[in-house]
Amino acid sequence: MRRRCLLALAAFVLLVQACRSKPSPGRLIVLGLDGMDPEVVDLLMSEGKLPHFARLRREGAYGRLISQKPLLSPIIWTTIATGKPPEQHGIGHFVAVNEQSGEQLPVTSQMRKTKALWNIFSDAGRRVAVVGWWATWPAESIHGTIVSDHTCYHFLFSEGVTGAATSLGMISPAEKEQELAPLVRRPGDITPDEAARFVHVSAEEFGRPFAFDDALGHFKWALATADSYRRIGLYLWQHERPDVLMVYIEGTDSTAHLFGHLFRAKGLAGELAAQRERYGNAVEEMYRYADGIVGDFIDALDGDTTLVVLSDHGFELGALPEDPSKTRDMRRVSERYHRLEGILYLYGNRVKARSRIDQPKILDVAPTVLALAGVSPAADMPGRVLDDAVDITVAPRAVSSYETGERVTAENKTDAAVDPAVLARLRSLGYLGAQSPKGERNLAAVDFDAGHYAQAAEAYTKLVQQQPDDGDLRASLAGALGALGRYDEALEQLAVAIRLDPINAEAYHNRGAIYERQGKREAAITEYRNALRYNPHPGRAADRVREACHGDGRAREPGGTPGRLPGRAQHARRGRPDRSALRARLPVSLERRLPDGRPRGRDCGPEEGARARAGQRAISDKPSAAGAGVGAVDRPCGPLRAVGADTPPAAAGSSPGTASRHSRSSRQSR
Repeated sequence: MRRRCLLALAAFVLLVQACRSKPSPGRLIVLGLDGMDPEVVDLLMSEGKLPHFARLRREGAYGRLISQKPLLSPIIWTTIATGKPPEQHGIGHFVAVNEQSGEQLPVTSQMRKTKALWNIFSDAGRRVAVVGWWATWPAESIHGTIVSDHTCYHFLFSEGVTGAATSLGMISPAEKEQELAPLVRRPGDITPDEAARFVHVSAEEFGRPFAFDDALGHFKWALATADSYRRIGLYLWQHERPDVLMVYIEGTDSTAHLFGHLFRAKGLAGELAAQRERYGNAVEEMYRYADGIVGDFIDALDGDTTLVVLSDHGFELGALPEDPSKTRDMRRVSERYHRLEGILYLYGNRVKARSRIDQPKILDVAPTVLALAGVSPAADMPGRVLDDAVDITVAPRAVSSYETGERVTAENKTDAAVDPAVLARLRSLGYLGAQSPKGERNLAAVDFDAGHYAQAAEAYTKLVQQQPDDGDLRASLAGALGALGRYDEALEQLAVAIRLDPINAEAYHNRGAIYERQGKREAAITEYRNALRYNPHPGRAADRVREACHGDGRAREPGGTPGRLPGRAQHARRGRPDRSALRARLPVSLERRLPDGRPRGRDCGPEEGARARAGQRAISDKPSAAGAGVGAVDRPCGPLRAVGADTPPAAAGSSPGTASRHSRSSRQSR
């Protein structure tokens, strides 16, 4: 009997030890630093200026996070939060428009079609806190707290200066508003001593009232917002003890848009030299400020917590325009400066120290965060668990999907997740009927790029019905129809597009592509020449003229073998070249050149030679704009093209009418 008791006791002890040895999921902090560039982080780290990032690199896991175009913050941060691509989560741009008042506002949580991490964790009984994340207003009711992105607003929206006109839906639960209010700072709260490390301006200049054309005022706004979300995040972590905390900091990106052209710039004169004197340290100091935020959250960790630090994209710093006058308004709110690679660091519990993550992608973040928290990623999440960085046994996914359909069943999505009284009031004010026309364009272009031509054609058809006089939309619809082989319908749309806008280079290009597919070589050459005439940066149109002039009217592959004109349109948006594909075609173009630079072949004159040389330069240069159909220079022409949203949110403070105008030559967006 005694022996039997001893054996039972020994078995119990072994069981307890086994349970203790099993790794605990622990808690998680996800810290998003918008636009933080990995090359700049590496540079400043090598100079000893980012000690906390150096610690993450030394003791944690690191990789360059591969983002996804269009490189627009609301889209990417929603992809990160949902683990779904934009054509599924439905966020396609920065702005929505209140149909009753015409007022612009950031895209809303009601526009999101899929569940985010905070919904999934809440459903799993985990406590969550979310601070400042894009597209979180109106704040949903979760098991925890959401401090929505309307709390301090964003770089382009006027309510960030003084606070929004209404606090409805700002924070959930609403009773948290009063508790958190002392932690919120506005631009006027930034003191000269705080700003002195970033900018060097006189006391008189620092004390000027906020104005939307004032770079200093925008910087104070960015700094106040970053400090607000830092303080709120730390407060919630310490006082609510959530299982998962997600904090978004915009200041790194905003400061780069304001002053990034001055970063480490040398040999400046005149106005640029004056800017360098006043603002030249701002970007570097903001990176060091972000390093301090990382340090604050490292200090808040315990042994059971994992810290994830990431950015949605990188940023090309130190790039000066050829025309210095273009820097007079320093709010360079254009995604042309965004780089595809951001940062990703993992540190703490269950992280493999000193490991390098193999090509992590933004779609991998949500599955990895779920797995770290002990919640199964869904099978319909296309990303992978980053098990090369974390000590997790990747098991078959036990959940097919967390989507139950309620987010896409009505105009007012997510009603069940937001306080009904709040929703009723917002609906009466017109906010819940807000639409995002630019987002719908971008999502149609995303479908087109992904080869989902039927979906793209359906989306563009609806947009054309809403805006029948928009030639760009008709040219895009024609691109989708042409990709489906519906050439007659496509040509009808292109005829209308050119009648509406006789210098629509995309319409001429698409018509040339269709004629080429139909074997109408001379007609194709004429249309490609028209595209070149109206687009000073021809990209692929120059290639198409050279190909057609070569004599057989068919595209040639890099080895010189005739081939069919590609049916894909992965270079569909203006400013979004598939540079590897362009480079792959370059040897063919070079082989067909005469000594003076003119392409070989009949029917091609010196005009095409000059444009071909311009096209070659466009291949070697970085694109001047990237993203969802931006209208900017250096945009390539693909076999068939679709165009996304042409315009950004209007400059803050502009009229609603200003925001709705389209321009092919410029776009502001972040």
